[in-house]
Amino acid sequence: MIRLDLSNEPAWLDLGHGVRLHLHPLTTAMMVASRNDPSVSALDEEATDEESALVFAKALARNATLDWEGVGDSDGNVIRTTPEGISALLDVWPLFEAFQTKYVAKGLVLDQEKNVSSPLPNGSSAGATDIAKPVQKPAKTVLKP
Repeated sequence: MIRLDLSNEPAWLDLGHGVRLHLHPLTTAMMVASRNDPSVSALDEEATDEESALVFAKALARNATLDWEGVGDSDGNVIRTTPEGISALLDVWPLFEAFQTKYVAKGLVLDQEKNVSSPLPNGSSAGATDIAKPVQKPAKTVLKP
């Protein structure tokens, strides 16, 4: 069963270390927009999976983030949310991991849910019962001299 969250309202996501992002819901439109982001399109064919994942996560974060809390400059002054700032934020490993786990992974949950049970049989064999029986070996004959 797929559980639909029909709320399209942005929500706060706690990344830890006092950082929160106010994000749009992860939707198909958000994923498509991020896949078509110029930074993703500019990836070299030789890019590793890790490089591709980082570029895509940054594109997704830039597209989804409305605001943030707990982010400041080197002097500790609160700074505005910017695309460059969002990319820099995801260069911090624990924050990148939290974003991947708590936001991006939600989109992958459907893949897990749809693989819970095998498909129902269909076609001419649907509902057929097994009539085959195992073959029994004949008893050994022992010859006496």
